Amino acid sequence: MDQVRRIGTEIRAARRRYRLTQEQLADLAGTSTRTVRDIEHGTGTTGIGTVADVADVLGLALELNG
Repeated sequence: MDQVRRIGTEIRAARRRYRLTQEQLADLAGTSTRTVRDIEHGTGTTGIGTVADVADVLGLALELNG
């Protein structure tokens, strides 16, 4: 599984643990529902800053592995 999909899968799982809808998460992160959907599915061209904002709302940290 590529990194983009893995990040999306983790964000979706965390959102569900917190029992948030995509709409609620989008509101909390200051983005659109479509952007959250794209992140969760690993599609689109969402910037890393927005992905980090969404992850931060859920208490997730993005880490670089080299």
